[in-house]
Amino acid sequence: MKKTLFPSGGDGVASNGQSCPQNGTEAAAANGKLLEDDGAPKAKVELHKKVTLLRGISIIIGTIIGAGIFISPKGILANTGSVGMSLVVWILCGILSLFGALSYAELGTCITKSGGHYTYILEAFGPQMAFIRLWADLIAIRPAGLAVISLAFGQYILQPLFMPCGVPLIAIKLATAIGITSVMYLNSMSVTWTARIQIFLTFSKLLAIAIIIVPGLYQLFKGETRNFENAFDMSAVKLSGLPLAFYSGMYAYAGWFYLNFVTEEVDNPERTVPLAICISMAIVTSCYVLTNVAYYAVMSAEELLASPAVAVTFAEKVLGNFSYAVPVFVAMSCYGSMNGGLFAFSRMFFVASREGHLPEVLSMIHVRRHTPLPAVIVLYPMTILQVFAGDIYSLLNFMSFLRWLFIGVAVMGLIYLRYTQPDLHRPFKVPLFIPAIFCLTCFFMVFLSLYSDPVNTGIGFAISLTGVPAYYIFIVFDRRPKCVQRALDSINRFLQILLEVVPAEH
Repeated sequence: MKKTLFPSGGDGVASNGQSCPQNGTEAAAANGKLLEDDGAPKAKVELHKKVTLLRGISIIIGTIIGAGIFISPKGILANTGSVGMSLVVWILCGILSLFGALSYAELGTCITKSGGHYTYILEAFGPQMAFIRLWADLIAIRPAGLAVISLAFGQYILQPLFMPCGVPLIAIKLATAIGITSVMYLNSMSVTWTARIQIFLTFSKLLAIAIIIVPGLYQLFKGETRNFENAFDMSAVKLSGLPLAFYSGMYAYAGWFYLNFVTEEVDNPERTVPLAICISMAIVTSCYVLTNVAYYAVMSAEELLASPAVAVTFAEKVLGNFSYAVPVFVAMSCYGSMNGGLFAFSRMFFVASREGHLPEVLSMIHVRRHTPLPAVIVLYPMTILQVFAGDIYSLLNFMSFLRWLFIGVAVMGLIYLRYTQPDLHRPFKVPLFIPAIFCLTCFFMVFLSLYSDPVNTGIGFAISLTGVPAYYIFIVFDRRPKCVQRALDSINRFLQILLEVVPAEH
């Protein structure tokens, strides 16, 4: 049985019958309302609808565009074998990502709960499948993903201070830890300021892309087209490499689903979610394609493949001393991905706790800040540990296929709900071929991962399967001894007092 110290709408008595202390952050007994110190009623403790259309666009664009487009867009070129085919793959990956985003737009408008993949799998296929997805996210995928993008931030924010020398590893990790801590603090303190900073960072990374696109297109219009000659020379194209190129491209576009994690905080979601997704995907696809055109206008395919950081090489050739600013823009781009990602997936843990799949304190809200403070900071210890533990890139390699597996399952849930719940209110509805094509693409990438790297993907699959016994231990057979339950209740009450959080008012 769940027990809380401060019910958000109660009589000043905890659910175990004990009196609640009355000291500033408590739930007072006046009509079940939270009171200020002067007796005036507090604002309702809940997650408010503060995500407007502009903020929704900034969340999607800000999480999709990370370090990849600035650092290493050569994966697609290496696996396609020609400039023309690489641009075609960038466009097709944008279209496929749009298909997935449109499918999620339908899911987000007919299932108006936050939580993204977790919520849609829960609604379509039940709690066990949803818990397995949640388990994989909690123990590996989310902390590893946040650690990797944070390490990129730490490296590039320090690079101008050490150029032309390399940055010491310990300095990178310390800067990374500071970056993670600041993002956690920001998301804990204010939803409004989190969204405002995300908008600023999104415009900053779009400015950085414009700094690449404009000089590149200028060179192209001046007649620098030699790198596009024989752009579609198929002699070097290998069919076996095309799936890997698509895999790299889809990874670069990943992040279009993050707005669905915060659906309950979106203002007018039936209009805002589809519109934000369509606008964002159009902007991102255009930016990606034009950025690669700009790269090819200045660098040959051989130079691009040899460059460790494409944007830096581009800036050195075109912008001269201004190239020192490029690492700063890359760091800001990474920080935007950190901020937007944490803002989104903390809501998944919030919803999972509300559904009873995680400790109850994770579904509580700060009494004054109105932020899901426990859900925001729950990954902090694991993320910091992985930052300092060493190599986590291999972890991402064998867990990345799980992302596409469960996204494919979520979109398959859309098709399943079309037949099992045909009368479900669907303000936004996509043609059925769109989720079908995207589903097949996801499962093809999963099969490709199993074929190309069976050891690492097998380890990742095994880690995710540990969610099955965990589900039965923690959810189905939840029969704890009384002494254990009392200890857990004491911890829950202590965390409530320490973090100043209460359950959301309904």
